[in-house]
Order: sequence, then C-alpha cells, then structure tokens
Amino acid sequence: MSSSLSRRRLLAGASIATGAVGLTVAARLARRYGLIPPDSGGIFGATETLTYASQRILMARHPLAREFDRSQISRATPINGDPPEDETYQRLQKDDFANWKISVEGLVARPASFTLAELKRLPARTQITHLACEEGWSFIAEWTGVPLSYILNLTGVLPQARYVAFFPFDISWDSVDMGDALHPQTLLAYAMNGQMLTVPHGAPLRLRVARQLGYKSVKYLSRMLVTETLKSIRNGLGSISPDLGYSWYAGI
Repeated sequence: MSSSLSRRRLLAGASIATGAVGLTVAARLARRYGLIPPDSGGIFGATETLTYASQRILMARHPLAREFDRSQISRATPINGDPPEDETYQRLQKDDFANWKISVEGLVARPASFTLAELKRLPARTQITHLACEEGWSFIAEWTGVPLSYILNLTGVLPQARYVAFFPFDISWDSVDMGDALHPQTLLAYAMNGQMLTVPHGAPLRLRVARQLGYKSVKYLSRMLVTETLKSIRNGLGSISPDLGYSWYAGI
C-alpha cells in the first residue's frame, strides 16, 4: 500500500470521526438548550438536530423573511395537492364557509373558536413573500391574515407551551415551535393577492410560515392545538412530513 493512499485513508477516517464527534457535541448542546426537534430519532436524527439547533441559534433575534414589491408578484401561482374529500369540508364549501370555525385548544387559558367573519374583524397583516416548494417550484404572492401571535395572545398561551399543531380537513397535519408561532410574519391567512383564498390554495384558512418551505403552510385548517410535547400526537414526529421523507423543520 502506498504512503499517499495510507494518508488519504487516515485523513478520511479522521474526517468521519471528527464529524461524528461534532454531531455528538451538537446533540448534547441542543439537548441542554431544549433544541431537539420531534423527528430527532432514526438514522438522520443527529443531522436533523444539528440543522434545527443551528438555525435557531443563528436566528435567535427572529429576523424577517424578505418581503417584495407588489410589482414582483408572480403571474403563476402553482397548486400542490387536491382539496379535502371530507364530507364536512365539502358541506362547508357549499355554504361559502359561512358556518366554518377554527378552534384553538390545549395549553391556553381561554380556549376559543373563530368564524371566518370573526377572523376578518381582527387586526390583519399583509405581506408579499416568497413561497418555495420542496419540489422545486415557487412563487411570490401577497398574503393577508391574522398574525398567529395575536390569536395566541388572545387565547392566553400557558408558560409550558412549546408547540402549536395544525390540523386540516384532510390527513395532512403539521406543527411549529413557539419561535415560529410568535413570529410576526406567521399568519393565519384568508386572502391571497387581494382576493379571498380559493379552494385549491387552501380556503377558507391556511397557515403561512414565511421562514419555512411551503409544506409547512398547512391548508384547509380546522383546528389548532397548543401543546408542550408532540410525542403523543399521531406519529409523534410533529408532522406528516417525516412519513413522506421530509424533515419536520423546513427552515430557509
């Protein structure tokens, strides 16, 4: 065996060992500061932890996602997924969602539910942001809705709360940590580009998380749950996304 080949193998081995030690140290630090994502188990668990913890440390001051000028709004707004086949949703759709409500449950002092008309009477925020899909397409749109932080403050989130889980009328579901839940650009959006949301885009209400990939912006919302842990909810991984091969945390 040549000396150069031996050196290459030694360096490769050292790099692997260093990487493993780095991931271990990162995992310990993440655990110490409560930065373990719900999908931290499995073969990619250490990487998921490193990604999430690093993002949270780097964005500790909660910077805003870029907002665009109205002239930059995309002409095409691609659609991903089909509307729910749920009978309740289809019945509500026929009445133009007049009888639809979203409930806020769990670790809140004042559990509540809101109709679409009630949400529209609350303080609103409009922003023009970029929605990037994990499949490679994207578009810029104007979104209008109630800041999620306003709803959480209105219902009185309890101190032990760490996550907000979102349940639509289909099998999809997701969650965000309190950092993203309270971020000023995280909206419960009911309008896009100056018009009420269409069914393909998530009517009557969708989550809009400007700082994460598109699949976090859950459509067709029906219920929100404020919770301390996600382990006892469905797959225990905080989202349907890990079942589909995606990370729970999708920060950009």
